[in-house]
Amino acid sequence: MSAEASKTRRIRGPGFEATYLQGRVIDIGCGPDPVVPHAEPFDMAHGDAQVIASLRPHGHYDAVCSSHCLEHMRDVPAALAQWWLLVREGGYLVLVVPDEDLYEQGGWPSLFNPDHKATFRMNSPTTWSPVSYDIAQLVRSLPGAELVSCERHDAGYDHALQLRSISPLQRQLFALSQFCHVRLRRWGISPGHPLARGCRWLFRCLNTPVDQTDGAALAQIQVVVRRGLRP
Repeated sequence: MSAEASKTRRIRGPGFEATYLQGRVIDIGCGPDPVVPHAEPFDMAHGDAQVIASLRPHGHYDAVCSSHCLEHMRDVPAALAQWWLLVREGGYLVLVVPDEDLYEQGGWPSLFNPDHKATFRMNSPTTWSPVSYDIAQLVRSLPGAELVSCERHDAGYDHALQLRSISPLQRQLFALSQFCHVRLRRWGISPGHPLARGCRWLFRCLNTPVDQTDGAALAQIQVVVRRGLRP
């Protein structure tokens, strides 16, 4: 999660932090890499994010942020409602979640992260996933929510490598490719070595799934929501 947060910061415009991440900020699921240095971290050591509203004051934060955490919640709508309670009037909720097509690539359960409990799409009436949420629709259902932006981040993503579905054989190939890469590293063989390049070429020819976010690529959706003022 922290690696994705760092990659996201690099593509945000210079005014993003000044507009949305000022004042009291809490970052849910940030690990050692909070969204801004002054953010209050909230991770597993601090409690269960599923029930965070019982652990932190309501309406206390100018910004509630979370990057690649919501998909790990056992009840996504209930967790989101809890996070929303922490946002003050006029404050912001900033969410980053995996894009189900770019990240999961039509495979469920998640091949690349077995702890994922949900997938997310953006403004789409249909989905291949049995556990999908339209993130824009989900945040619009929050009381007093004003959707500021909803955008897909795919910087560095090679769409030619994206699969539309993942078969049982492809799952086995992915596991084998991971085993081979680990072995090569243990043997001190660098990624640029001909043997490592040949290994990658072979698995690509076999249409093996690739987790591009393991490198520099992004495969996610970012949502910014403002909590409107009460009349």
